[in-house]
Amino acid sequence: MGTKEIKSFIEKIELFKGLNESELQLIADHFEDKSYPVNSIIFEENQPRRHFFVVYSGEIELFKTGDNGQKHSLAIFGRSDFFGEGSLMDDSPHSTSARVKKEAQLLLLNRDVFSQNGDLAIKVFSNIARVISRRMRQANAHMLNSAAQYESGRTRKEHDLLGYREVPDEYYYGIQTLRAMENFNISGVTLNFFPDLIESLAIVKMAAAKANYDLGLLEKPVANAIIQACRELMNGRFHYHFTVDMIQGGAGTSTNMNANEVIANRALEIMGYEKGDYEHCHPNNHVNLSQSTNDAYPTAIKLALIKSDGKLIAVLKELIEAFYAKAKAFAHVIKMGRTQLQDAVPMTLGQSFEAYAITLEEEVERLQQNSRLFLEVNMGATAIGTGINSDPDYCGKVIHHLREISGMEIVRAKNLVEATSDTGAFVMYSSAIKRLSIKLSKICNDLRLLSSGPRAGLNEINLPPMQPGSSIMPGKVNPVIPEVVNQIAFKVIGNDLTVAQAAHAGQLELNVMEPVIVQSIFESTEMLKNGMDVLNHKCIQGITANEKRCREMVENSIGLVTALNPLLGYEACSSLAREALETGKSVYNLVLERDLLTKEALDEALKPENMIGPKKMGR
Repeated sequence: MGTKEIKSFIEKIELFKGLNESELQLIADHFEDKSYPVNSIIFEENQPRRHFFVVYSGEIELFKTGDNGQKHSLAIFGRSDFFGEGSLMDDSPHSTSARVKKEAQLLLLNRDVFSQNGDLAIKVFSNIARVISRRMRQANAHMLNSAAQYESGRTRKEHDLLGYREVPDEYYYGIQTLRAMENFNISGVTLNFFPDLIESLAIVKMAAAKANYDLGLLEKPVANAIIQACRELMNGRFHYHFTVDMIQGGAGTSTNMNANEVIANRALEIMGYEKGDYEHCHPNNHVNLSQSTNDAYPTAIKLALIKSDGKLIAVLKELIEAFYAKAKAFAHVIKMGRTQLQDAVPMTLGQSFEAYAITLEEEVERLQQNSRLFLEVNMGATAIGTGINSDPDYCGKVIHHLREISGMEIVRAKNLVEATSDTGAFVMYSSAIKRLSIKLSKICNDLRLLSSGPRAGLNEINLPPMQPGSSIMPGKVNPVIPEVVNQIAFKVIGNDLTVAQAAHAGQLELNVMEPVIVQSIFESTEMLKNGMDVLNHKCIQGITANEKRCREMVENSIGLVTALNPLLGYEACSSLAREALETGKSVYNLVLERDLLTKEALDEALKPENMIGPKKMGR
C-alpha cells in the first residue's frame, strides 16, 4: 500500500484529527503495512509494546487471560479501529493480547516518528489521552469498546413525544435513551455490564430485520445495514452505548429503545448518513418494525440467560472436578464424621469431598433443565399477544431466523397472550440458582468449620492463606474465600425473593416488573459464576489435610463405640460411652477392663478403616 493511500485512510481516523497535510504525510510515511493470517497472535500480555496498530481490513480480537487460563474476549476491532496506542506514550508491557479473527491487513507505527517532531507529538498525544480516558470509563462498565472514542461537544437535535433534546453526537443512542438515563439513575448497573444481554438484543433485532425483509417490509439497503449493525454488536462493539440502568420503569421499553437507537444510528453510518437522520433508518419504524418491547425484550432476556447459563455451568463443572480431585487425594485420610456438631462415626476426608462434588453435580442437570424453559418465546406477540401491527407470516419467519442466528432450538409459545404476561420460566430458573447457592453456602460452612483453629478448633484441613486476617491480631488468617461465597449465597437467596415478588405483581396482559426480575437473575448468575471461580482457584485446589490431627480425633473419639453395637448391644455400648465421657478413659481400655472382648477381636472391630463402609454382620 502506498503512502498516498495510507494518508487518505488515516486522515479519517479520530486519533489524527487536527493534523495538517504535512503532518499527516509524515506519519503516513512511517506506517508499515503488514498482513496477518487468521488466528495469528499479534501480541500477548506482558510482552513489550512495540507498535501502534490501525486496522485497514479484517477483524482483530482483543482478549485477556484470567487466573484459570480462560480467555475473556474484550472487543472486536474492525476497519478504521486502532489499538495499542499506549505504545506511543510509555514502555509498559501489554496488559492484553490480540489475535486475528478474520484475515487482516494492519498499519503499524513506531513511536520514533514523534521523537523529532514535538508539535506533532503534542497533538497526537493529546488525542491519545482522550482515548484512554474514554476507554477507562468503558472498562468500568465491564466492556472495552473501539467505536465511540471521543466527546467533541458537538450535538444533534432529536425529538420524541415529549419534545426536542440535544444528544451528544458521538453517542449512538438517541433521545429516548437520554431520557431514560435521566429518569432511572437507580442502581448504577447499566445494560453494558452484561454483554450477553446486548448480544441477544442484537440477535432479536437481526432476526426481525431478516423476517421483515423476507416479507417485503424493509428495503434491502436498510435491512442489510441493520443486520450489519447487529452483527457488530454481537462481536462486542458499541456496548458502551447501552447506558440505561438495569432497573427501570416501563416494562423494559427503555432497554428496547436503547437497542433500537444504537442499531439505527450505526445503520445510518453504514449507509453513509449522519446519526439522527432517521428518515433513512428510524429506531421505531425500521429497527422495531413488527415488534413491541413486550415480545422483543423478554425474548432477548431468555436468549441471554441461556448463554449465561452455559457459562455458569462451565465454571460449576470446573469446581466439581476440583472437589473430585481432592476426594481422590484425601481418600486415605481417616477422620471423624459428625452429626449435630457431635462426634458420630469415622469416615475418610475423601468421602466428604466426594459428597461435595456429587451434590454440586446434581445442580448441572437442574440448571440445564430450567434454562431449557427459556427456549419458548413470545416473539411475534407484539403488544399483548395478539400480534397487532405485524404480518400474519411474520411470527413463523422471525422464529426461523432466531433459530438460525442463535443456534438454539427456539420455539413459539403455544399461546402468545399467555406467554406475554407469564414469568414462570424466570421463577423456575431463579429457584434453581438459589438451590445451587444454598448448597455452595453449606459447603463453605463446612470448610470454615473443618479449618477452624488452628489450635483451638477442628483443624482437620488447611485452607490456602489469602490475606492477613486482622488489623490487631498478628498471625491471624481468616477463611475469606468461603466467607465471600456465603455472602454471595445470601444475595442470591434475596434476589430469588425479589423475582418471586415481581412475578406475582404482574397485572392483566403484561408484567411490568420484568426489569427487576432481569436485574436480579443476571446479578445472581454473575456473582455465582465469579464466586465459584474464586472458590475453585483460590481455595479448593489449595486445600491440604492435617492427617495426624484427623486420625488422633478418630482414635480418641467416644463415637468409636458405635462400631461395637453389633457385638455388645446398645445398652452395653451406652454404658461404655457414658463412663468414657465421665472418666476420660478410652473406649478401648474400658472394653478390656470389663473383659467384654478379647484384644484381638477389639482391635479388629475398632480399626477405623473397617468403619468407613458396610460389612457383613453375623447373627
